[in-house]
Amino acid sequence: MGFFSKDIKSLNDLFMHGLQDLYYAENQIAKSLPDMAEKATNAQLKAGFEKHLSETEGQIHRLEQVFELMETDPEGEKCPAIDGILKEGKELMGEIEGEDVMDVGLVAAAQAVEHYEITRYGALIAWATELGRNDCVPMLKANLAEEKATDQRLTAMAERRINPKAEGKPTKSQPKSTARRSKSKRIARPAAKAKRNGSKKARRRA
Repeated sequence: MGFFSKDIKSLNDLFMHGLQDLYYAENQIAKSLPDMAEKATNAQLKAGFEKHLSETEGQIHRLEQVFELMETDPEGEKCPAIDGILKEGKELMGEIEGEDVMDVGLVAAAQAVEHYEITRYGALIAWATELGRNDCVPMLKANLAEEKATDQRLTAMAERRINPKAEGKPTKSQPKSTARRSKSKRIARPAAKAKRNGSKKARRRA
């Protein structure tokens, strides 16, 4: 049925469908993370996926606590959005060749998942607050904080370690090119000075 449904007639219905959506999503993500960790070649990225698997299991438990507070059994609602994101990531991993590029692709796929979750958790927190279900908010906020922290770690890895390798960006070679430019400037200055001195001598002879 997905995140939005014809059966939604109240904010409480919307909240419950959102909760079921995320419960389904977290369980699907938990199934996908071991494969992503296996394909990662960067040690930090691999460890990050393994850590987030543990976090995801904790997030599922917190969602089950929210279901309990809402006096209903934990139940997932099939979500085409997260299925599509995970499918795209899986297909991408099957097409990439090269370890560095694979890691970059994994980061991008993982961040697409995180951004989806961050948006959904933000909405659930807002709805729970409006419904006066402040008892549910701490669990949802804890999950949201972990998703944001994971997204930040992925961004840091992409910017500092993974992307520069894949793109072949120069690192140690940059100072050398600067040195060459500095040397050429030093050579150019005496030549210009000699030219000015020669012009002065020519004027004196005249």
